[in-house]
Amino acid sequence: MSMPFYVAPEQLMKDKADYARKGIARGRALVATLYADGILLAAENPSRTLHKVSEIYDRIAFAGVGKFNEFDSLRVAGVRHADTKGYAYSREDVDARSLANAYAQLIGQVFTHDMKPMEVEILVAEVGSPQSDGADDQLYHILYDGTVFDEDRFTVLGGEAEAIQGRMESSFQPGMALGAALQAATHALSGPERTLETKDLEVAVLDRNQDRRAFRRVLDEELTGLLG
Repeated sequence: MSMPFYVAPEQLMKDKADYARKGIARGRALVATLYADGILLAAENPSRTLHKVSEIYDRIAFAGVGKFNEFDSLRVAGVRHADTKGYAYSREDVDARSLANAYAQLIGQVFTHDMKPMEVEILVAEVGSPQSDGADDQLYHILYDGTVFDEDRFTVLGGEAEAIQGRMESSFQPGMALGAALQAATHALSGPERTLETKDLEVAVLDRNQDRRAFRRVLDEELTGLLG
């Protein structure tokens, strides 16, 4: 009788983490940052139809990098979760923290128990009320193993995250206007050796000054003007 093949749990977890990181690193990166009137989400994404950044609920946005079909299925699950909770209780009961915790449990469960981990990093962002002046803005960065980071200024998802983080660190300033924040994010994504044009970017904001639905995409002429 042959003995079953044995792999130490530590080695198995390391192999899964390496596999997930390699898959995520092959994709293009994304930056989310606070600015004067809300939260900016900027991704390197030349596709006009396959979105990395989307709305989940009134003042909550979702962003993902890595394997598109995996993070898009998470987006759909988040929309359903938020809609169900808002219908069963009230719209005010839907918040980014509980949604991020639900995502973390799901992704962590897959990482621990399934053969193949999800090759994704995701972000759940919520903008506060106009009266909060940014104090209630939330950025939850969730890794491929379910680890959650609560960011307070900006965060970077995807390939070359450390280099992009460093460039963003040097240019970030609290209370930046939208144009300055977008230029800082674009410079961080492109680096010194490349130039990203409007066709290479997907940009959206959560605007704190909107009454209910805060999410909107920044497109075409507005995007060109902000980058100019």
